[in-house]
Amino acid sequence: MSETQTARAAGAPPSKFFRTRTLEQLDNRLGIALVVPSAIFFIVLIAYPLVQAIFLSFYKIYTPTLSGPYLAFGQYIALFQDAEFWTSLRNNIVWTVGTLVLQITIGVTIAMMLHQNFPVRALARALCLFPYLLPMVVAVLVWRWLFNDLYGFLNHLFIGNVIEGFHPLEFPIDWLGSMPNAMISIILVGAWKYFPFVVIAVLARLQTIPEQLYEAAMMDGASAWQRFWDVTIPQLRSVLVIVILLRSIWDFKEFDLIFLMTGGGPVIGTQTLPLMVYKQAFPLFAMGKASTVAVAMLAVMLIFMFFYFKTYGRQEEDV
Repeated sequence: MSETQTARAAGAPPSKFFRTRTLEQLDNRLGIALVVPSAIFFIVLIAYPLVQAIFLSFYKIYTPTLSGPYLAFGQYIALFQDAEFWTSLRNNIVWTVGTLVLQITIGVTIAMMLHQNFPVRALARALCLFPYLLPMVVAVLVWRWLFNDLYGFLNHLFIGNVIEGFHPLEFPIDWLGSMPNAMISIILVGAWKYFPFVVIAVLARLQTIPEQLYEAAMMDGASAWQRFWDVTIPQLRSVLVIVILLRSIWDFKEFDLIFLMTGGGPVIGTQTLPLMVYKQAFPLFAMGKASTVAVAMLAVMLIFMFFYFKTYGRQEEDV
């Protein structure tokens, strides 16, 4: 009997090579086991619906039966000739740009205020998150009551029923039933709902800016406004770029806030592309056209995603 066989027969422990190989196999199996659930969720919830939407966009599908003739690119040609599509895209851009500008402006301003030292700073920071944490349905119900043209608080305030002597308006305003009031109203509500995200990101970056930069600027005679533009803004630039790109993506695909506030009305005055997808798919039973609009939305979103990953990758390289 050889020496190796004798060692095995005597119950000697396996060599280091075999132990290492066994551990590597266990690690590989564990890695596969951890990845498989995520891969399944990705395929079921993202990949399959995406492929299905692209497939349906080439057919004139009737929603209840999910059947219809094959039109190739005829759906896309008809879509680009549809005035409703361009109106919805324009509304989408107006909504996204309007609410994004207000979110950044309000968010940076409040973040700068919350960065200062004052007695109730912790409470103020907690309350600042309230709009972002409030359920969308609850927030919309409150704002619809405020904007109501018959018994809304804003009309009572401006007509003079709340503060004596303060009545800048003679007649109530139809905030959600006429243009451009409806678009302005949902932009204001969107900015109020989502500005805390900007506050969180900007405030976190403000707390990492070295105080020596401000002290050096003060020694050079820089005013508060000059310190803001020459020190604070350059330090916030990387964070603001990421925030703007993320909020642009999320605002562009916003559905529930606009749908609950105006339903896309008056007529299609506040209808955006997500609302057009819903309208075509369910009320009008045109699943094919809805899929075509969704794919067109995806193309626009990919542009935002390209700039986001490009910017994020550049920042990772700088780090």
